Amino acid sequence: MSIELTTKYGQIDISNEVIATVAGGAAIDCYGIIGMASKNQIKDGITDILRKENFSRGVIVRQAEDSIHIDMYIIVSYGTKISEVAHNVQTKVKYTLDHTVGLAVDSVNIFVQGVRVTNP
Repeated sequence: MSIELTTKYGQIDISNEVIATVAGGAAIDCYGIIGMASKNQIKDGITDILRKENFSRGVIVRQAEDSIHIDMYIIVSYGTKISEVAHNVQTKVKYTLDHTVGLAVDSVNIFVQGVRVTNP
Protein backbone atom coordinates (compact mmCIF):
# COMPACT_ATOMS: atom_id res chain seq x y z
CA MET A 1 0.00 0.00 0.00
CA SER A 2 1.23 3.48 -0.73
CA ILE A 3 0.15 7.07 -0.53
CA GLU A 4 -0.24 8.96 -3.78
CA LEU A 5 0.49 12.68 -3.95
CA THR A 6 -0.22 14.69 -7.07
CA THR A 7 1.84 17.80 -7.74
CA LYS A 8 2.06 20.12 -10.70
CA TYR A 9 5.06 18.09 -11.89
CA GLY A 10 3.38 14.70 -11.72
CA GLN A 11 2.46 11.92 -9.30
CA ILE A 12 4.48 10.72 -6.30
CA ASP A 13 3.91 7.33 -4.64
CA ILE A 14 5.29 6.96 -1.11
CA SER A 15 5.16 3.51 0.46
CA ASN A 16 3.82 3.00 3.97
CA GLU A 17 7.20 1.51 4.95
CA VAL A 18 8.93 4.80 4.18
CA ILE A 19 6.38 6.78 6.15
CA ALA A 20 6.69 4.36 9.08
CA THR A 21 10.49 4.59 9.05
CA VAL A 22 10.46 8.41 8.98
CA ALA A 23 7.87 8.50 11.78
CA GLY A 24 9.85 6.00 13.88
CA GLY A 25 13.06 7.98 13.41
CA ALA A 26 11.32 11.17 14.50
CA ALA A 27 9.83 9.48 17.56
CA ILE A 28 13.13 7.97 18.69
CA ASP A 29 14.67 11.48 18.85
CA CYS A 30 12.17 12.60 21.48
CA TYR A 31 13.20 12.83 25.12
CA GLY A 32 11.85 9.99 27.26
CA ILE A 33 11.62 7.40 24.48
CA ILE A 34 13.62 4.23 25.01
CA GLY A 35 12.59 2.68 21.71
CA MET A 36 9.86 1.42 19.45
CA ALA A 37 7.89 -1.71 20.35
CA SER A 38 6.44 -4.26 17.98
CA LYS A 39 2.76 -3.81 17.21
CA ASN A 40 2.35 -7.58 17.59
CA GLN A 41 3.61 -7.69 21.18
CA ILE A 42 0.05 -7.74 22.51
CA LYS A 43 -0.40 -11.37 21.55
CA ASP A 44 3.23 -12.30 22.29
CA GLY A 45 3.27 -10.69 25.73
CA ILE A 46 6.89 -9.64 25.26
CA THR A 47 8.02 -6.08 24.68
CA ASP A 48 11.11 -6.02 22.48
CA ILE A 49 12.86 -2.80 21.56
CA LEU A 50 13.11 -2.57 17.79
CA ARG A 51 16.26 -1.52 15.99
CA LYS A 52 16.37 1.31 13.48
CA GLU A 53 15.87 -0.97 10.47
CA ASN A 54 12.67 -2.43 12.02
CA PHE A 55 10.82 0.78 12.93
CA SER A 56 8.07 -0.07 10.47
CA ARG A 57 7.09 -3.02 12.70
CA GLY A 58 6.16 -0.57 15.45
CA VAL A 59 4.24 1.89 13.28
CA ILE A 60 0.96 1.39 11.45
CA VAL A 61 0.00 3.80 8.66
CA ARG A 62 -3.73 3.84 7.87
CA GLN A 63 -5.55 5.64 5.10
CA ALA A 64 -9.22 6.55 5.20
CA GLU A 65 -10.34 8.44 2.11
CA ASP A 66 -8.35 11.70 2.24
CA SER A 67 -7.05 11.33 5.80
CA ILE A 68 -3.91 9.62 7.10
CA HIS A 69 -3.66 8.15 10.59
CA ILE A 70 -0.54 6.78 12.27
CA ASP A 71 -0.47 4.36 15.20
CA MET A 72 2.85 4.17 17.09
CA TYR A 73 3.88 1.62 19.71
CA ILE A 74 6.58 2.98 22.01
CA ILE A 75 8.51 2.19 25.17
CA VAL A 76 9.13 5.11 27.54
CA SER A 77 11.77 5.78 30.14
CA TYR A 78 10.93 5.33 33.81
CA GLY A 79 10.45 8.61 35.66
CA THR A 80 9.16 10.62 32.72
CA LYS A 81 5.66 12.00 32.45
CA ILE A 82 4.06 9.66 29.94
CA SER A 83 1.45 12.15 28.73
CA GLU A 84 4.14 14.75 27.95
CA VAL A 85 6.33 12.21 26.17
CA ALA A 86 3.36 11.06 24.08
CA HIS A 87 2.42 14.65 23.21
CA ASN A 88 6.02 15.42 22.19
CA VAL A 89 6.10 12.34 19.96
CA GLN A 90 2.81 13.33 18.30
CA THR A 91 4.04 16.86 17.62
CA LYS A 92 7.46 15.80 16.34
CA VAL A 93 6.08 13.07 14.06
CA LYS A 94 3.49 15.40 12.52
CA TYR A 95 6.11 18.12 11.98
CA THR A 96 8.72 15.74 10.54
CA LEU A 97 6.32 14.07 8.10
CA ASP A 98 5.02 17.45 6.97
CA HIS A 99 8.48 18.92 6.34
CA THR A 100 10.31 15.79 5.15
CA VAL A 101 7.71 14.03 3.03
CA GLY A 102 5.20 16.84 2.53
CA LEU A 103 2.47 14.74 4.08
CA ALA A 104 -0.22 16.22 6.31
CA VAL A 105 -1.13 13.65 8.96
CA ASP A 106 -4.57 13.86 10.57
CA SER A 107 -3.78 11.91 13.74
CA VAL A 108 -0.87 10.25 15.52
CA ASN A 109 -2.07 7.69 18.06
CA ILE A 110 0.45 6.64 20.71
CA PHE A 111 0.31 3.24 22.43
CA VAL A 112 2.74 2.92 25.34
CA GLN A 113 3.78 -0.73 25.45
CA GLY A 114 6.16 -0.55 28.37
CA VAL A 115 8.27 1.45 30.80
CA ARG A 116 11.98 0.73 31.14
CA VAL A 117 14.59 1.87 33.61
CA THR A 118 17.59 3.32 31.80
CA ASN A 119 21.13 2.67 32.97
CA PRO A 120 22.83 5.88 34.18
